[in-house]
Amino acid sequence: MSQKNKGILLIISSAFFFALMNMMVRLSGDLPSMEKSFFRNFVAMFFSFFMLKRSGTPIRVPKGSLKPLLMRSVCGTVGILCNYYAIDHLMLADASILNKLSPFFAILFSYILLKEKIHPFAAGCVITAFIGSLFIIRPGLGMFTTTFPAFIGFLGGLGVGIAYTYVRILGTHGVKGPFIVFFFSTFSCLVTLPYLILDFHPMSLAQLGCLLLAGLFASGGQFTITAAYTYAPARDISIYDYSQILFSTALGYLFLDQIPDYLSFIGYGIIILASFAMFLFNQRKAATQ
Repeated sequence: MSQKNKGILLIISSAFFFALMNMMVRLSGDLPSMEKSFFRNFVAMFFSFFMLKRSGTPIRVPKGSLKPLLMRSVCGTVGILCNYYAIDHLMLADASILNKLSPFFAILFSYILLKEKIHPFAAGCVITAFIGSLFIIRPGLGMFTTTFPAFIGFLGGLGVGIAYTYVRILGTHGVKGPFIVFFFSTFSCLVTLPYLILDFHPMSLAQLGCLLLAGLFASGGQFTITAAYTYAPARDISIYDYSQILFSTALGYLFLDQIPDYLSFIGYGIIILASFAMFLFNQRKAATQ
């Protein structure tokens, strides 16, 4: 199997893991997002700590990396909390596609934070993706049942997009992926722990099992997507990350009796087409370099 095919297989696997994570978060029932986030990140913290110990990587903050690590962790935590709120109040597929706006936000904030130039075509794809998101957010239609949760999901994609930008900055500093995951997971656990203590909602064994499985699937998604990008560049495989929408739609239908309406499907189509256009643009750009 070629390096590129290994990357494709791993990124599709990560998409499936994240779709399973979202489903488990929804199946865990009416628990606060803070509580769900704590257990999700606790499992990820344990696995990333194990990976660091196994590889012999020192657990210390590299010089000059504290600020981007904190910014990545703050934005990533906000992204998770918003995503979990959206999962609890929207269709799985709707919440997933809004979270997948993060690559477009990453382009925008790479311009703001890293001063990277945005090609006019890429800017057009970003605008197109935002237009697609409006079919899912539906401003003015069902303010409290649809628009508000969808807007929170949109903010979740924004938070994750900024977090990805800081991951790129950390990569230029030579900070290893498992340490970034460990720092972020530990930070998120510490932030949500006070809420867990002061406003703890008792859980059934089934709910606890769902949250622990959500953390397990999240860890699987984190490590497989990290591995995917070690085998192939983002321009060659990133489009396959959108297979999560297919997985989320199928899981939502099979386990939650969810069927997205036609407006949602229009939004999915526009966002995925914008992503595919970016994919082809990056391929052509790489071929001419």
